[in-house]
Amino acid sequence: MSIIPADGFPFEPDPDSSTPLWVQLRKRIAYLIGSGYLKPGDQLPKIRELAVALSINFNTVNKSYLSLASDGYVKSVRGKGVFIAEVQGPADKEGQGAVTALLDDCLQACKNLGLSYDETLAQMKLRVRQVKMKEAEAHPVPGTNVIELRVPSETVEKEA
Repeated sequence: MSIIPADGFPFEPDPDSSTPLWVQLRKRIAYLIGSGYLKPGDQLPKIRELAVALSINFNTVNKSYLSLASDGYVKSVRGKGVFIAEVQGPADKEGQGAVTALLDDCLQACKNLGLSYDETLAQMKLRVRQVKMKEAEAHPVPGTNVIELRVPSETVEKEA
């Protein structure tokens, strides 16, 4: 576990790219995690420090970190910083093999339906969010202030 310094952080924005800066930074950090350069438990630079070191807006770095957190790449610890998350998965090799086989079957089925791997990933993320929302509705936590939006049935009938 180490603290990654803001000075010399391995990121060079591409000013000619049409990709927003926060997405460029997010992709770079995700790549560094996937490549093993950043390891679970490593602490990313503080948002303000990285913004100053890269000469970019604080909100740009913040948006990148929030996006990485929502996808499970990093975990924010209040008052301490942002850390590379541990990879979650089955504890034993047999369980990991079963998960890999199941995912391979799913990927092949989606490919047979004509979906690319990126489209499959997008659909899987969407479905995971839908399932999480459904589970949250079934097991509400007191004080979470979840607002449920529903379209009145009259509106749906009029549009049909």
